[in-house]
Amino acid sequence: MNMEKSNDYQEVKRELYACAAQHGLHLNTEAFEVNESGLDFFVAFVRDNNGQAWVLRKPRRSDVWERALNERNVLKAVAPRISVAVPDWRICTPDLIAYPLLAGNPVATVDPAGSGYVWRFPQEALGDTFYDSLAETLAALHCVDHDEAMRSGVRRKTPAETREAFAANIEEVRQNFDIPAKLLDRWMSWLTTDSYWPEFSVLHHGDLHPPHILVDDNQRMTGLIDWTEAEIADPGKDFVILYALFGEKGLQDILNRYERMGGRTWYRMKEHIAEQWAAYPALVAKFALTTRKEDDMNMARGMINSWNID
Repeated sequence: MNMEKSNDYQEVKRELYACAAQHGLHLNTEAFEVNESGLDFFVAFVRDNNGQAWVLRKPRRSDVWERALNERNVLKAVAPRISVAVPDWRICTPDLIAYPLLAGNPVATVDPAGSGYVWRFPQEALGDTFYDSLAETLAALHCVDHDEAMRSGVRRKTPAETREAFAANIEEVRQNFDIPAKLLDRWMSWLTTDSYWPEFSVLHHGDLHPPHILVDDNQRMTGLIDWTEAEIADPGKDFVILYALFGEKGLQDILNRYERMGGRTWYRMKEHIAEQWAAYPALVAKFALTTRKEDDMNMARGMINSWNID
């Protein structure tokens, strides 16, 4: 770690510890481990003076706070309605979010040395326990009553609004980036073909990235973290990363388990999910347009120009 970064960390550490103390959370000054992979939050793992492990999250940008408030509302809605643990936010301010560390470990973490993941178990060794518990969790989440969730303050989009939001994002991206004709044609075909699109919405997690999925030593899912993108909207969104990780055959297996667990599907669901993955660069580009950071803009340009849609 270079000195400049070290000094930055020390300053953030002092801010976080002071804010925690204002809320009655007194932290061990020796325990401070940083996770740098989050795009929206600075995340640290700490212990209080009684030895309890905590997660501290500090929003990186002002736009994150509004979504954090939605996340807080989602957690209230889902905590009593799914069988795995979710964060219990004890502190929730624009400067600090804090909750006790959940049991279990991420099924994979981001490789700090390069792209991809470091899996807790070999990816090919993930078995029925993992896939069944994942499918069960998603089915339960997607069956949460919309009226109850909305009473907790969860955002909701109708199927038409979800589709319109995708179209608006793609149009904004098209206005700001050079999109290869083949890729843009695929996006537009997906947007304008009714049969791809579901006629119902579900409460989804929205960012089912492997580091957000916690498991025990038997591969059973025990927790789900980082609910910033959660809302009542497109049911396919929770399967897009799973498709990218496990391919068409793996996705079909997960959807079969999901349906057996009570999840609702439609006949072009698998194809819709594949099209969402084809449109993933548009989400990255939308994020870059939000942050306006040159590194993020370059990442989006690179993804758009190299995305394999065959």
